[in-house]
Amino acid sequence: MATLLPFHGLLPTPERAAEVSAVPYDVVNSAEAAELAAGKPYSFLHVSRPEIDLEPGIDLHDDRVYAQAKAAFDRICAEAPLTEDPGKHLYVYRLIMKGRSQTGVIGAASAAEYNAGIIKKHEKTRQDKEDDRTRHVMTLRSHTGPAFFTYRAVPRINELVRAECGKPALFDFTSPDGIRHTVWRMDEAASRRLAEYFASDVPVFYIADGHHRSAAAARTAAECAPHNPRHNGTEEYNFFLTVAFPDSELAIMPYNRAVKTLNGLDEAGVLAALDREFTVSACADGEVARPGEFKFYLNGQWRLAVPKFDIARFDEIGRLDASWLQDRVLAPILGIADPRTSTGIDFIGGIRGTKELVRLVDSGSHAIAFSLHAVTLEQLMAIADAGKIMPPKSTWFEPKLRDGLVSHNF
Repeated sequence: MATLLPFHGLLPTPERAAEVSAVPYDVVNSAEAAELAAGKPYSFLHVSRPEIDLEPGIDLHDDRVYAQAKAAFDRICAEAPLTEDPGKHLYVYRLIMKGRSQTGVIGAASAAEYNAGIIKKHEKTRQDKEDDRTRHVMTLRSHTGPAFFTYRAVPRINELVRAECGKPALFDFTSPDGIRHTVWRMDEAASRRLAEYFASDVPVFYIADGHHRSAAAARTAAECAPHNPRHNGTEEYNFFLTVAFPDSELAIMPYNRAVKTLNGLDEAGVLAALDREFTVSACADGEVARPGEFKFYLNGQWRLAVPKFDIARFDEIGRLDASWLQDRVLAPILGIADPRTSTGIDFIGGIRGTKELVRLVDSGSHAIAFSLHAVTLEQLMAIADAGKIMPPKSTWFEPKLRDGLVSHNF
């Protein structure tokens, strides 16, 4: 069964929570992080994107980058300040975006359960990103950015979490992007009871977002254990920060694609190639109404493409729109053989909308853009249960969790 344990949370003061919290490191580049953190000395972007406080163009894996992260973390801990809860708690975290709310539980997940497959993944991780996150965590001796888990909803867990939301909040603020963030600290007795519910009622967690954070946490535990002659598996380095949401609270957005060239073809050539396997028709916009079809924007026109082949005969992975788009269009027609490594394709999170696809093509930076239907949570869970891996950039979850509200030291 899945573990979600109370821990000694490292917290900002309520007055500084909004100022300290920041978007995750992996949703902004260096320039965007520097702009967001400008004039905000306590923003956690100084910790998660420390290169913003060093010379422009520095190698992101330079020793000085990690040293700067540690210096920023220590400074914020001292000055903001951040203090560690004396007791072990779980924390309830609610996000409201455009009127839709999702509420989860902040707790400590088990690295051993990640290794054992009780925490299930659906994406491949990259070695360089694992290396970076592991070094970052080991340098800070803290998990400052939570992994994002989901699980099949359990009524009595939902009931206990709802009860907490009726109490006075620890933090409650609206971030600059318009998302409201509210955190409640559960008392120790309620935290223990909720942890027992997870242990008895939740057989597995699914990683929704944070595959590299989870992999880095497992590597952190493996690195720490040999240096502790009394290692017994209960030490804090064996656990890592996560927020776990019931599946009933979540929605997945599409993850769209924009390709830079037509691989030597012109518009007529692309349409002729698509005609072999798709029925193509002009349409008014880029919103995809149902799975099993896609839309594309080319030369100022949106078009709908409906497959002539039977998608139902494929397996769980093959039925994903991103899979057959890659196999039937991106690779054979546009030359994107490996989307994980190709420099000819960009992935556009659904939060940016189809207007961003139009902008990219109309600007001339890209030649064609593809709008997809969102993957469902049931698809994600079925693929993870089967031990299979989704195509890269298949899911986009919103709203994003903030770094810095609750951290986990070890």
